[in-house]
Amino acid sequence: MNKTYIATGINLKGKPFGESDRLLTILTREFGLIRVIAPGARKAKSRLGGRSELFVVNQLLIAKGRSLDKITQAETLTTYSGLGKNLGKLAASQYLAEVVLNQALSEHPQEDLFVLLNEHLNRLQSLPNSPLIAHSTQIIASLTQGIFHLLALAGTAPQVQLCCLTQRLLRPNFTDEQWRAGFSVDAGGIINLSEWTKLHRPCSPQPQKPIPVASRPIAVAESGNSYTIETVAQPKLKINTKLTAPQLAILQQLAQPQLLDTGAFSLSPSISALDWMTVERILRQYTEYHLGYPIRSGLLIDTFTHQFIVDPPF
Repeated sequence: MNKTYIATGINLKGKPFGESDRLLTILTREFGLIRVIAPGARKAKSRLGGRSELFVVNQLLIAKGRSLDKITQAETLTTYSGLGKNLGKLAASQYLAEVVLNQALSEHPQEDLFVLLNEHLNRLQSLPNSPLIAHSTQIIASLTQGIFHLLALAGTAPQVQLCCLTQRLLRPNFTDEQWRAGFSVDAGGIINLSEWTKLHRPCSPQPQKPIPVASRPIAVAESGNSYTIETVAQPKLKINTKLTAPQLAILQQLAQPQLLDTGAFSLSPSISALDWMTVERILRQYTEYHLGYPIRSGLLIDTFTHQFIVDPPF
């Protein structure tokens, strides 16, 4: 007889398999990522049809197979059916799923990741479906914090409190509209632009001076009467984005359990929907850098923000 095991998991990916089956990728509490067959799930009256949809949480009884395991029983615990009723919510949930699929381990418990993903999917589903800019911005804000929390859980979140060059606290200056801070993907976080300017200020070249024979290393002495030291130019640290004070304020609040002023998802009256869009793009670029591949759901997010925030239908 085949061995069986019990797992609680959320469906993150599915595709047709064979004539009527579905191959599911599931994040489970107990075993991390698993790939299993849902037999007959694509049949019209299948018991596993609805239970094999995306973002459904099931308690599963799974039979071990030679190559792929099979679901023999499934009891639904939670569904996030509301995510599919709004383009922004659907895109945001698929975005989070993509990140999780690349972070989760197989054959290892993933309790914290499982709980965190469900928490953010629940937050997304609870948001209004209204096409108002404020409500659309809430979706982008919720997604942005979800991304940051996932990065933090994996230990790869960007540094957003201290300057990556000086390791000193960097606070947004709301009194100066021209004030900017840098964000560098290569450096791993925020940059004080004043310090960055000093570091990359052009210096006049210094002439190379010969070093006397008596002062040179023995290994070099046989090559001549003197040698010169060549200064190797340090690569310039790239600033990917220049952040305004509101955008830096957003970044510095994302680690909090909840966004401040959850009714409007604003940290101050000066923070706009475009600020949230900019921060999401920054984190997307940073996440793609660490994952090593583009987040395909980002295109859906771009479509959503253009339709409901940049160029709303009213």
